[in-house]
Amino acid sequence: MGDRKIVSLNEDDFQNALREIGTYIDVSVEDLMRINRMAYKHAELRHAEQLLIRELMTPDVITVMPDTFLREAAQIMLSRRISGLPVVNHKGKLMGIVTEADFLTAMGVPAHHPSHNLWQTLESMFRHLPYTQVIPDTVGTIMRQDVITIGEDVTLHDAIQTMTRHHIKRLVVVNEQMDVRGIVTRSNLVKVFMQQLL
Repeated sequence: MGDRKIVSLNEDDFQNALREIGTYIDVSVEDLMRINRMAYKHAELRHAEQLLIRELMTPDVITVMPDTFLREAAQIMLSRRISGLPVVNHKGKLMGIVTEADFLTAMGVPAHHPSHNLWQTLESMFRHLPYTQVIPDTVGTIMRQDVITIGEDVTLHDAIQTMTRHHIKRLVVVNEQMDVRGIVTRSNLVKVFMQQLL
């Protein structure tokens, strides 16, 4: 037998199914169709949760090194609109991570103005810093070394659990040699689930 063709259901199909059952069911055709749509949605979400990280991660990860100056790293974040940077050594092995909160604290901006987003705060900060002012600290002085990582062959379901358990916004994807292979952020997750729901 060949593969079964996937068909979509319509109202007549539900009417015929109700007649075939031949017993009284206190459910309207509209209810059945709504249940069917919801079931399909849950099936698609269940399927999405089984996707492997390699299928949804961002593979081209922007990284910095421990001796990168904080100002330079912050400008990378500003221009690329990213909220965290993996820190690697000269061989590309993961050493740590720095996030927007780490940068702002190191630059003397503990919290951005509630009416501004992070990028507006950074832009305002750089506009008011004199060009002669150099922030001597390097990424290595503030990076966190206890990075939560994940492998490429882990499922999306497990990635979500890991992010929830550790209260983090991103996971660095590494191989067994700790080479950075990609990154998974909440934006990646939203994109996957929106594709399933639309």
